[in-house]
Amino acid sequence: MRQLLRIATRKSVLALWQANAIKAQLLQHYPKLNIELIPIVTQGDQIIDRSLAAIGGKGLFVKELENALLNREADIAVHSMKDVPMHLPEGLAITAMTRRGAVEDAFVSTRFKTIEDMPAGARVGTSSARRKVILQREHSHLLAVDVRGNVQTRLKKCEQGDVDALILAAAGLERLELSDHINQRLFVDTWLPAPGQGAIGVESRTDDDAMTAYLKSINDQDTWDVVTAERVLSRVLNGGCGVPLAAYAVLEKDELFLRAWVSSLNGQNFKYAESRMHRIDAEELGEKVANELIAQGVKEWIST
Repeated sequence: MRQLLRIATRKSVLALWQANAIKAQLLQHYPKLNIELIPIVTQGDQIIDRSLAAIGGKGLFVKELENALLNREADIAVHSMKDVPMHLPEGLAITAMTRRGAVEDAFVSTRFKTIEDMPAGARVGTSSARRKVILQREHSHLLAVDVRGNVQTRLKKCEQGDVDALILAAAGLERLELSDHINQRLFVDTWLPAPGQGAIGVESRTDDDAMTAYLKSINDQDTWDVVTAERVLSRVLNGGCGVPLAAYAVLEKDELFLRAWVSSLNGQNFKYAESRMHRIDAEELGEKVANELIAQGVKEWIST
């Protein structure tokens, strides 16, 4: 058994919480391990005055962590799965996902109890193309305003009145013990989540067999199967952060039910597809639903 295991993580409070959660789970199985966190500032954390699509996409949250793995300065990296690009560098792979947290989006406001209470022209802060499309389709009287930064930064902007409300991932608020900020959990049927939302993944080198064995002990197979279907769909569609795309799979006994939609940026072109397959066919299910959307013409809206 190796003596030291190094975890690369972003420096945000939420990222550190996630890395420490992985550390705790590994120590439950391997108590003699010496586990060290290596906090890293990513480009995505440094540049918060522009949209992710404008500065290079979600990969900016993981690139420096992946470089630490490739340079053997770290043994694993911990990510929010919704931030992990569909295509990983050669030699790296997601090798574990822990039990998924809440998948819902959450409505946060110091002024309004629910999103339905907001008057015309009220400002809703979000940097998500998916959430903006839902706002346009379901609450067209509201104004979507770009807000980036960590959870605490966004909450402060709302408290200061920069925006009237925020749409945030419920899982992040729960993990930071900020659930009291959640005014309303938004229905998944309307607010279909982003692929991988609520799931934490661990990335490692494919040539590190010992690490792969360690991580197998903390992998949650149910989460692995549903998130695999969602991510394969996104990969086939080449869906990046600038593409309004939602995908959500649920496990019903041994059957996976995957729902997904893709929209143009203005929300006017919108296509939906769904299908079911046995859980062992998670990848095939993702491909099938993606190809159904492609057959409906969504490739015309998706930038490559």
